[in-house]
Amino acid sequence: MADSKAPLCMITWRCTRNCVGSCLYCSYTKEYAKDSEVNTEQAKKIVDGIHDFGCEYLGISGGEPLVRPDIFDIIKYAKETYGMQVSLITSGFAFDQERLDKLARYEVYTAVSVDGNRESNDIIRRKGGYDKAIHAMEKLSEHGVLDCIVTTMTKFNIKDMAHPAALAEKYKARMVVYHNLVPVGRAGSNMPDLAPSPEQYEEAFDEIYDLQVKLKGRVKVNVYAPFYARIVRQKNPVDFWDWFQTSFLGRCSIGGNYMGITENGDFRSCGFHEGYRLGNIKDKNAKQAWNELQHSELHLKLRDKSNLKGKCGVCEYREICGGCRTRAEYYTGDLFESDPACNYIPKVLREDPNYLKKQ
Repeated sequence: MADSKAPLCMITWRCTRNCVGSCLYCSYTKEYAKDSEVNTEQAKKIVDGIHDFGCEYLGISGGEPLVRPDIFDIIKYAKETYGMQVSLITSGFAFDQERLDKLARYEVYTAVSVDGNRESNDIIRRKGGYDKAIHAMEKLSEHGVLDCIVTTMTKFNIKDMAHPAALAEKYKARMVVYHNLVPVGRAGSNMPDLAPSPEQYEEAFDEIYDLQVKLKGRVKVNVYAPFYARIVRQKNPVDFWDWFQTSFLGRCSIGGNYMGITENGDFRSCGFHEGYRLGNIKDKNAKQAWNELQHSELHLKLRDKSNLKGKCGVCEYREICGGCRTRAEYYTGDLFESDPACNYIPKVLREDPNYLKKQ
């Protein structure tokens, strides 16, 4: 058994960048890879380290995890050696009976990605992708291992946030998860054609909040977007803090409350940003990487929201939001600048539009 409980319930390992899909916003496709994947024995070392760190869950992402030839050997190792819980995300493109049988046998909590309805999904993921995803949902649900429906918000699906939630309810998924668009990988190249406007995000988050209320007790609704916290704070101040502390997944992680592992064994502090690495499993274990993260000058500075600039820096919701630092850096070149996807005007700027110029 691990010596102590980790500060993280899960560490996610991006096991491969290989994929059979071609999503327009994909962050992790092979053409952006600079490093090779760890082999099977090194992957087992990753599992060892995550267990020694104290994590209860091994999360597996990609690319498409199901195309990695040894993925079920590694899942079996995690389950049989340590009794770990395992989760995995798939698009459904590589889903077949043999893989379904193994996901069910090892009780792998499986998430399925779908980007809206058939029309919007197939624009993003290519024709036929929606039907592949639905088939995966149906079969996973029948075997009791469908965990989440995951969607990424783009201008093509932004006006229909209800559809993924309806699928989650229909197929008895535990949760529906909405990701805002982060400009990395292909998304960075295609951002002008894919990104919702700040006004569209605001409308979509209002719709998602209504879905969260409607589906309470049936399907959990969560949003990977820092400024969704402000939406909930404005709409439900009474229950906000309990929700924020126990249920909200969307806080910007780069300040030190997240650690993932890449396909080559690097530790990193953001689930999207490729630039901030904390070393590799060949040189250190998860505990060492986590301790270094907690004492990193850069990450400590990011954790202190008073270091934010622009409207993020003066916003009254700064401490519960703070924007996406990766997106801010993409648009402005400054990791500490304002997140331009947010539509909200802070109180101080409503009262004095020239406030920032006076500082």
